[in-house]
Amino acid sequence: MRTLPLFSASLLGGLLVVGAALADEAITPLAKNDDLSIADVKGRYVAEFNMLVFEQQVAGQAGATVPDARGQMDGAPVLTYAFPTTLPPSVVGFGDVEGILTLVATSHPDFDDTPLWDEQGDGSYDNDGRVFHSHWVVLVEDERVPGGLAVREIANGEQATLPPTNPGMPLYLDSPGLSVVLQGDTLRILVPSWRVRNARDFSFDAVTAYLEVNTSDDSRPMLGIYEVYDVASGDLSLPYRLADESP
Repeated sequence: MRTLPLFSASLLGGLLVVGAALADEAITPLAKNDDLSIADVKGRYVAEFNMLVFEQQVAGQAGATVPDARGQMDGAPVLTYAFPTTLPPSVVGFGDVEGILTLVATSHPDFDDTPLWDEQGDGSYDNDGRVFHSHWVVLVEDERVPGGLAVREIANGEQATLPPTNPGMPLYLDSPGLSVVLQGDTLRILVPSWRVRNARDFSFDAVTAYLEVNTSDDSRPMLGIYEVYDVASGDLSLPYRLADESP
């Protein structure tokens, strides 16, 4: 695998294109529906619990749409509710690496990449991929996919610094075990403030998107964005800030 090109937050708006036409007809993302249409986005700091709350409200039911299993890792679909941020990747343990630190809730029934966590609560730690669960990822520019972005790969021989909760994939991806709460039309991800070094002075956006795993085609990234369903700001300018709910 080769190192992917880097980019700054100012380029994001030109890279993610809602409803982009697919370059590869073999890739068929889920059709957009109300479950993936963002109606509102919020971020809060709740002082009582020293907690950050990232929230997407959708027109339908949050998390009700999940991808069908493809039966293998290569080509496995990944459905995502994402919060791109201006936080540096180092704040969650990725070291000094460039890219857009993004908090995501994903569903991908073909594999489980949270080996430390049992999101279904059934005593098994390897069958939770379908359940929406949390990740930190570092996104970088990649023009090989219609969405223009991919999770940054770890190149052969690269000495990558990763959080200790990473799942062992050759990607800048972490499985932090943060709670994903689905209630009616609203998805929330709960982040204890200390998990981001108590940072609150940053901005973010909200996105719904389709990604796909690639393990066989060197002309495409390992985990790229193929369809963007919605962007809360409209232009991915990351305009949202945390509201302070201190007493």
